[in-house]
Amino acid sequence: MTIHILINQQQLRHSRGGLPTLTVPISSASKGVGQLSGSEQTPLGVHRIRAKIGTGLPEGAVLVGRRPTGEVYTPALARQFPGRDWILTRILWLCGDERGFNRLGAVDSMARYIYIHGTPDTEPMGVPASHGCIRLRNKDLLVLFERVHAGEEVIISA
Repeated sequence: MTIHILINQQQLRHSRGGLPTLTVPISSASKGVGQLSGSEQTPLGVHRIRAKIGTGLPEGAVLVGRRPTGEVYTPALARQFPGRDWILTRILWLCGDERGFNRLGAVDSMARYIYIHGTPDTEPMGVPASHGCIRLRNKDLLVLFERVHAGEEVIISA
């Protein structure tokens, strides 16, 4: 099983045995692609799902620091915290698989907290708008979350 994230198409494709099982729109970094810590860019290359976070939480659950806050996203909550980078529903935390490219040092995807995560429905899909992570619609993330496991390969390509 593999997840392919195609930055140029703003699309995530999950396949099993070479056959596609899910294709959904994404939103990657507004600052483009890049490996460096602090760049707010989406890292390229081969990654793995290091951890699945949020099992059992309601759709729209708010996570901060990979922990649920007890809040569920609403437009009123968004007005209360207008600058918050919303991480919702579930997190697939990625770690780089290529030493010196996306693993260890100033390019370590895991230390950069690069996730595949849910986002409010008001956020655009199909266009780069994140701070480095891969954003999905919450409903799409719930489907993907149930189909993947820790250790599964994630390939991010331009």
